Amino acid sequence: MLSQKLEQKLLQKLSPQQIQLMKLLQVPTIAIEQRIKEELEKNPVLEEGSDQEEEVEQDDYSDAYDEVSESEKEFDFSEYSDDDDTPSYKYSVSNKGKDDDEKAVPLSGGKSFHERLTNQLNLRPLTPQKQEIAEHLIGNIDDAGYLRRELHAIVDDLAFTQNVNTTEEELEEVLEIIQDLDPPGVGARDLRECLLLQVNRKLESNPLCERLTTAHEILDKEFVKFSKKHYSKIEEKLNISRDELKDAVDEILKLNPKPGNSSGDSAHRNEYIVPDFTVLVEDDELKLSLNGRNAPDLKISNQYREMFDTYNKNKKGATKQQKDALLFVKQKLDSAKWFIDAINQRRHTLTVTMEAILERQGEYFLTGDETKLRPMILKDIAEKVNLDISTISRVVNSKYVQTPYGTFLLKTFFSESLTTADGEEVSTREVKRILEDIIDAEDKQKPHTDEALTELLKQKGYNIARRTVAKYREQLNLPVARLRKVL
Repeated sequence: MLSQKLEQKLLQKLSPQQIQLMKLLQVPTIAIEQRIKEELEKNPVLEEGSDQEEEVEQDDYSDAYDEVSESEKEFDFSEYSDDDDTPSYKYSVSNKGKDDDEKAVPLSGGKSFHERLTNQLNLRPLTPQKQEIAEHLIGNIDDAGYLRRELHAIVDDLAFTQNVNTTEEELEEVLEIIQDLDPPGVGARDLRECLLLQVNRKLESNPLCERLTTAHEILDKEFVKFSKKHYSKIEEKLNISRDELKDAVDEILKLNPKPGNSSGDSAHRNEYIVPDFTVLVEDDELKLSLNGRNAPDLKISNQYREMFDTYNKNKKGATKQQKDALLFVKQKLDSAKWFIDAINQRRHTLTVTMEAILERQGEYFLTGDETKLRPMILKDIAEKVNLDISTISRVVNSKYVQTPYGTFLLKTFFSESLTTADGEEVSTREVKRILEDIIDAEDKQKPHTDEALTELLKQKGYNIARRTVAKYREQLNLPVARLRKVL
C-alpha cells in the first residue's frame, strides 16, 4: 500500500572539501609527495612553486558558472578536445639515432637465498625426477629456511602442476639432500628439527664433544621440557648435573633458529621512517618544525587564469563550445583551490596538534625521562585545539616525531591515568617503564612472578591488580617468570 507523508530530518553531511581534508590528514609525510604528484598529473591548473601574485577570488568566476545550465555541468571536456580520427602513431616520437647508446640504470646484483640453494643442488648427482622434486621443495622453503608445507600436499602439487608422480618416501630422501646444504638447518619442518640438524652438523666434525652430545639428547628427547625451561626435570630425566645442563644449553643458544635469514637475502629492503615533525631542545626551550620536504608549495597556473579571464569576458556572446571550456576551466580552478587549501589546512592542523602535545608533555621532551610523561588522551588535545577527537586520531595514528631521544609514533605519547597511593595521577606508560626496570634488574635465576611484581609496584606506590601487571608485561613483550629464567 502506497502512502505519502512529510518528514523533517536534521542530517550532517561532509562536503567534498572536508572529505578531502580528512583523507590528507591521515597521510604521513612519506606518502604525501605521491599524493601531490597524483593531483598535479590529474589537474593541469596546479603547478609547483610559490604563488606571489594575487590569487583569483572565488567571486571572480562564480557568476559565470551560475549561468551554465545543469545539463551543461555534466559535460565532459574530452568530448570535443579528443580527436578520435587522429591515429595514435602521430602522438609518438622516434628521434633516436642508430648510433645512440642505450643507457639504463643497473639493477642491484646478488643472488637470492633460493638461488644459492639451487646452485648447491646442481652440484649433487641427481636423477632428472629427483632434481625436479628438489627444485620444487626449495621453492616451498620460506625466507626463514623452513619447509612449512606438508609432504603429502607437495605430492599432490607435483602430480597436478608438473605431472610428476612421486611418494612421501621419495620426498623424504630428496629433503635429506636439501637439509645437507648450507646454511645448516635449512629445509627443517619445525624448530626442533632445525636445531637438531645444526647440532648433527657440528657432531660430524667433533663427535666426542660431550656438550654437543648432551645438547642433541635434550633436543631429541626433552625438547618440550627445554622450550618450557623445566630444567630440573631435564636434569632428572637425563641424569646430568646442573653444570652439564648449562654447557649444553649454551651450545643450543648458539644455534640459529632462522637459518634462511643468515644468508642476507639481497631482495629484502630496509624500510626507514620519515618523521613528520622534528623537536629540538635549544637553551631549555623546545623548537618544533614540520617536515615539508615531500610537500612542495603549490600555486594556480597563470596560463589557466588568463584563459578563464578571456572566456569570462566574452561569455555573453559565447558559443556552446566556449561555455563548455569556461565550465571546464572553472571546475579545475575550484579543484586546485580546494586542494591547496586542504594542504595548507593539513599543515596547520598538524602544527597546532603537535604544539598542544609539546605543551602538555614538555617536561618529557626536555628531559627524555619517560616517567615524566603525563596522562593524556585524545579528548585532552581535541579540547585544547578546538578540533574533533576523530581529527586528532587521524593525526596521531600515522605521524612520527623525531626527538633527541629517538623517533616515536605520536600515539605512543597518549596513555590513560592511574592514581598512586598518594592520590597523584600518573601515566600508565610511567608504570610500564618502572615495571620494565624491575624486570631488567631481577635475578634471572629467580625471576619475579606476576604476584611478586605486583607487590613491588605497590611498595613504590602504584596500587594495581595482578591481572593489570600481567597485561602491561604482555604489552611490553616480556614473557612469564618461568620463561625469563636462565641457568
